[in-house]
Amino acid sequence: MPPTIDVQVHVYERNYPGRPWHAVLHGPPEVTGDQMVTAMDEVGVAGAILVSPYTQYRYDASYALEVRAKHPTRFAVVKPVDPTDPGVGETIADWKRTPGTVGIRLMMAAAPVAPDDPGVNRVLAEAARHALPVNVLSWGRIAQVGPLAARNPDTRIVVDHIGLQQPFEPPKPAEPWADLPKLLALAQYPNVVVKISGAGTLAKQPFPYPDIWDPLRRIFDAFGFERCMWGTDWTRAVAFLTYKEGVDAFTTSDRLTDNERSALMGGTLTKIYGWAPGR
Repeated sequence: MPPTIDVQVHVYERNYPGRPWHAVLHGPPEVTGDQMVTAMDEVGVAGAILVSPYTQYRYDASYALEVRAKHPTRFAVVKPVDPTDPGVGETIADWKRTPGTVGIRLMMAAAPVAPDDPGVNRVLAEAARHALPVNVLSWGRIAQVGPLAARNPDTRIVVDHIGLQQPFEPPKPAEPWADLPKLLALAQYPNVVVKISGAGTLAKQPFPYPDIWDPLRRIFDAFGFERCMWGTDWTRAVAFLTYKEGVDAFTTSDRLTDNERSALMGGTLTKIYGWAPGR
């Protein structure tokens, strides 16, 4: 088995004047890099992609970069970028030159995005030029991803969190998989990849979440395991499950073959992001 790699975790310091939060993210008052490494070690996760949390730090990924510098063999980093910034192209170029960086992120959930939006398309084009995958948070706007993928076929677009609205705290959505057909429609675009992250927060049954597997299998069948990547979205999921449960639900499931599990829990990520722990 190749190393297990989590496609999305968040780390952050306590709120303090030296690096103030913009808002409060659901979760513990802090999750430092050292704490994240300890949690990963306890369950055999070799590495993870640090997605700098937009809620607290907006477009400043300095803390995630500090954590990566301290643990260079365990983490790579993705940061949000601002599509309304005229200088976003240079921001992306600078990010590509920064050690340990493997992608950027667009926060599409806040407002509608037209297929010809100049800022978003500039981000997608620049990301392709620098061979950086674009992670897209598209909750409630998953149908808008298809036209963008079609206009930017050379850009690797990574749909965050199964493309579905996921809860931060109880109660869970009454119909958590309602938008699944919209995600499945994106399988026609070969440049679209899906994070199977935070799936346990959509379960109505307790650990090990047996009710997630039928809808997940529809995703696997549509995209293939070469375009699906497992992750926990820790710590956003803390109100519903432990880190160990988020990992064990996939490592122990009999709904995956060994080859499928190998691809889903690290193999595909290594190919998409060009990174693996220890590098």
